[in-house]
Amino acid sequence: MALSARGRGALTSFADRCSILELIAEAVASGCRRFRACEAFSLEERTIQRWKLNAADKRHGPLTVPANKITESEKALIIKTSVSAAFVNLSPHQIVPRLADDGIYIASESTFYRVLKAEKLTAHRGLTKPRIVERPMAYEAIKPNQIYSWDITYLQSSVRGQFYYLYLFLDLFSRKIVGWSVHENQDMELSSILLTDICKKEKISKDQIVVHADNGGPMKGATMLATMQKLGVIPSFSRPSVSNDNPFSESLFKTLKYCPMYPTKPFEGIEAAIVWMQKFVNWYNKEHLHSGINFVTPESKHIGVDVEILKSRIEIYEAAKIKNPNRWSGKTRNWAAVTAVKLNPLKEKNKSITTEKLQQAC
Repeated sequence: MALSARGRGALTSFADRCSILELIAEAVASGCRRFRACEAFSLEERTIQRWKLNAADKRHGPLTVPANKITESEKALIIKTSVSAAFVNLSPHQIVPRLADDGIYIASESTFYRVLKAEKLTAHRGLTKPRIVERPMAYEAIKPNQIYSWDITYLQSSVRGQFYYLYLFLDLFSRKIVGWSVHENQDMELSSILLTDICKKEKISKDQIVVHADNGGPMKGATMLATMQKLGVIPSFSRPSVSNDNPFSESLFKTLKYCPMYPTKPFEGIEAAIVWMQKFVNWYNKEHLHSGINFVTPESKHIGVDVEILKSRIEIYEAAKIKNPNRWSGKTRNWAAVTAVKLNPLKEKNKSITTEKLQQAC
């Protein structure tokens, strides 16, 4: 939440206040209006007036030492005890009771934590290491049927507490829904059957596609993994508790549940859910202009006719610019076809892409 001018003034140190007062005085002496000079520092004139009246720092601070303050020798003993061979792998909640069992009391757990935090010894003093979860392998699709993303979402039924489960597979390059099914439960056998049907329909050969999903049971179950191995599908999984690793499926689910045609009432039965999904998939694949692929339909991107569509748009925009050049201060809109889609790109690549965009903007 943004701070008010008064709040910013309260957080300004005494030395900074003196510097700001000097700069404002120089600006005013040079002919600048005082309120303009104050705006440069996001301050009100009243704040500057108050600072002038209280130019000196009148804070005196505490004049007495707290009676319960631990001594330097006690601090040293806390550190020595915490890094000793007997306690180096234990937390203060383990150290203090053990010392008490030996008839020793040095300080409370909170004091141990406070001292260790000041010395940056609160975590992993010994052989223990922080939990490290490796980032999923980065992949890049340059044509359809190379990378799929899939997940399961809930569809609310008319019975309170009961849901239908939508299994949905998405082609990352074209954003086309390549397969889906609705069931009354989550089961790895159901997902295995659906994946097998998709591979047959799309004529997927071994080692052709990567299928990315989260860490749910239907995704990582033994039956599903065995099916992937049989089909020659390369599995890819999100990190535990990291939803950003499966963004394409999550984005599709938001489109599904926030589109105008989504029913305002729960589905009366699983048949109703299936009928509605048939309508949605037909609309999404054949009519929806997807922003991620430069506003062409997933179906046109999947079969490769998007290039001609975008080429036609470029010609129309160039003709419009020639007709009314004053309406364009620069180039026409970029209608270039998307040639690659990345899954879990590396940070270094993200930085290089960002740098290129900034250079282009400049």
